[in-house]
Amino acid sequence: MDFTFTEEQQAAVEAAKAVFAGVAPDGVPSPALTAGAVADDFDRVLWARLADADLLSLLLDARHGGAGLDTVALCLVLRESAKVLARVPLLESTAAAVTVQAYGGEELKADLLARTGRGESVLTVAANGRTGHDGAELAVTARQEDDAWVLDGLQTAVPWARNADFVLVPALSTGSGRSVLALVPRGHQGAVLAEQISTTGELLGELRLDSVRIPARDVIDADGAWEWLRNLLTTGTCALALGLGERVLGMTSEYTGKREQFGFPVATFQAVAVQAADRYIDLRAMEATLWQAAWRISTGAGGALPASGDVAVAKVWASEGVRRVVQTAQHLHGGFGADTDYSLHRYHAWAKHLELSLGPAAAHEEALGDLLAAHPLG
Repeated sequence: MDFTFTEEQQAAVEAAKAVFAGVAPDGVPSPALTAGAVADDFDRVLWARLADADLLSLLLDARHGGAGLDTVALCLVLRESAKVLARVPLLESTAAAVTVQAYGGEELKADLLARTGRGESVLTVAANGRTGHDGAELAVTARQEDDAWVLDGLQTAVPWARNADFVLVPALSTGSGRSVLALVPRGHQGAVLAEQISTTGELLGELRLDSVRIPARDVIDADGAWEWLRNLLTTGTCALALGLGERVLGMTSEYTGKREQFGFPVATFQAVAVQAADRYIDLRAMEATLWQAAWRISTGAGGALPASGDVAVAKVWASEGVRRVVQTAQHLHGGFGADTDYSLHRYHAWAKHLELSLGPAAAHEEALGDLLAAHPLG
């Protein structure tokens, strides 16, 4: 078996590193020092640079102007983006676009995908439902009326909702009982956004839908579309957690290697070294489970459990691992870790957001238990 990344995947990583090299994690006001949101919009300059580097069309087919790469390549790029806390909807827009490519109608693909790959249209996904714990598809109902679908319900904590051109909204069809995905334009009649703010200080949106009519061509009702999108979003979140955790452990190594007590760097003390080693093990477990989940999604390979089982395992490790990494980093930095002139407090805030995004570890442990009950092993 060959576990190395392909040349194309490695090229995507190098392009991402070049784009993110000039990004400063402290480029916007600190969430600890800002009463409201840290910014009104995402980083449009960085978004344009990602488009110029063809990183927004990474997973799109060549006929839509893309590179035709896979989930592994996307996760490699997301990993790099998290190291610098890149303020862009890279995961959400890419995941929504590739779902349209895989499950949407030809007219919708022709209208949307090329523009999205060039960064001209921005997509996001309402994936948190009402509470962040229940299935997002249960928060909105969809019924067919003539050549349109009518949506009613509420989705909370929609990332970049105030800046994206379209929100891909999962909903439960009242007719078939299946999940559908509706593409809702920003400012559409009946769709009202209320402001919410993440622990990161970024703007989120509470999206309330009141008899919102969406043309049938902008609704995806194919079997498995929402589950596939949810798995992709969750796996991408694991990649973000891994990148963030790796950067935080690197910061901790740099700090403890310079900080001296009793004439020696604190990194040479056994208690410090053991804690850092434990967090390194966490990161390697996060990485192994991430690539297993990304590989299952990319290839459609079978297994003892559905791909969602591997995704659940990856998210359990990502949620618990990133929390332990930032907590240990704060401890080993001492009071300096909370200094708002130093960027560790930002990484801590982002880690908390990633830990809970698309469900905390406990929710995915429960989902994994349900899968094991439904698919007895051996």
